[in-house]
Amino acid sequence: MTKTLVEQLESGDFITAPGVFDMISTLIATRMNFPALYVTGYGISASYMGLPDAGLMTFTDMETQIRKIVAATDKPVIADADTGYGGLLNVRHTVKAYENLGVSAIQIEDQEYPKKCGHTPGRRVIPTSDMVTKIKVAVDTRTKDDFLIIARTDSRTGLGIEEAISRAVAFEEAGADIIFVEAPETESEMKMVNAAIKKPTLANMVSGGKTPIFSSSALQDMGYSVAIHPALGFLAMGEALKTAYTKLDTTGNVTGVALEDFGEFSRIMGFEDVWDFEKKWADG
Repeated sequence: MTKTLVEQLESGDFITAPGVFDMISTLIATRMNFPALYVTGYGISASYMGLPDAGLMTFTDMETQIRKIVAATDKPVIADADTGYGGLLNVRHTVKAYENLGVSAIQIEDQEYPKKCGHTPGRRVIPTSDMVTKIKVAVDTRTKDDFLIIARTDSRTGLGIEEAISRAVAFEEAGADIIFVEAPETESEMKMVNAAIKKPTLANMVSGGKTPIFSSSALQDMGYSVAIHPALGFLAMGEALKTAYTKLDTTGNVTGVALEDFGEFSRIMGFEDVWDFEKKWADG
């Protein structure tokens, strides 16, 4: 049985969570040995709506997808909640909803609403005091001790690492369970974050982003407890689809394209249960 996030953190386990964004990515990741899954707002905005991660997706859009993902996996789910989707009442509503859905940890950030992807330009942050109040509302709203609050600051890019660390410390003192400084740009900055924070910290590994990519073991050595890879799945999918579709478009055939075995894919999608049911009932 998979440990809860709290159990993993208390036992010193390092948590590597791949980004999931639809049911195919969720079902594939669930069959692997990951200790948790990360529901990526960027990925859902792209796959569910075909739109950039620029504050265009609503709370309802995200809730709809999270509900299906949580129901399909036995892994703890960490879920992106952007800014909490508005002001303090919105934060309270979002925390209640995510907790009721069975999410294990909610991630809330200090960007202005509407937000933007954390590795794109033009992000602005709210005052530290406003984010501290959001965190306090989130902590006060939750009803379960094993429902964790992840507080993220996006201030590094516009205001510098010192400001980001100052905010991170304030978020820690406000009661956040996990601290997430977005987009540190060097290994030295990443170590500075961990030197300043006593609570568990989270690293965001985005290929092509501002933060250098490190292995889970290297991140653990720096002091991190959690690493999310939100873009891994949809970037891999995008490359695979372009390769396959380009081959068909330019040659008219798909010979030589690397594909999942159809039978194995059907099993991942749950057809074995259908076959067993039909064998028991329909064929009787």
